[in-house]
Amino acid sequence: EVDFWIMPIIQGFVQIEELVVNYSESSDDDKSSPETPPQESTCIDDLHPAFLVALISRRSRHRAGMRYKRRGVDKNGNVANYVETEQLIHVHNHTLSFIQTRGSVPVFWSQVGYRYNPRPRLDKSENETVSCFRAHFEEQLKNYKKQVIINLVDQTGREKIIGDAYLKQVLLYNNANLTYVSFDFHEHW
Repeated sequence: EVDFWIMPIIQGFVQIEELVVNYSESSDDDKSSPETPPQESTCIDDLHPAFLVALISRRSRHRAGMRYKRRGVDKNGNVANYVETEQLIHVHNHTLSFIQTRGSVPVFWSQVGYRYNPRPRLDKSENETVSCFRAHFEEQLKNYKKQVIINLVDQTGREKIIGDAYLKQVLLYNNANLTYVSFDFHEHW
């Protein structure tokens, strides 16, 4: 009887746009030249000249919080600030989907203090983390079947302790449906 009063909502983002691809042979320089008269967009496929693109991000209600205040995993396997982003492309009566998830590193860790970039610390041992790490990835694999983990933490600086703990948990979990990649974007900055 109370369903009438309950409104389902998401904390996230939704945007849907139509894209028309111009297949003309002219270069980008020709298109942007002030002397070049504007040309009408043409597409080889006159039946379906446009792509419909949707971007949907959904933030989990579990362990949502401010950065530096909410980190790591909880006893149920929920990670802080977890977001699922889905990109949908509809073309030629087909819909393609790509899903990317992001969240805090699924170990027990925190950052104490209010200053910019406080030093991270591990809050529980490797053994205490195993079951919660497992719960997190069992849920991920139930939903997505296979996952590629991209670890973006600084591999040499103050975040190294978190990256090492993450890799250790992946190795202990040893699941063939997980692929682990360490990408230190600080090196490529």
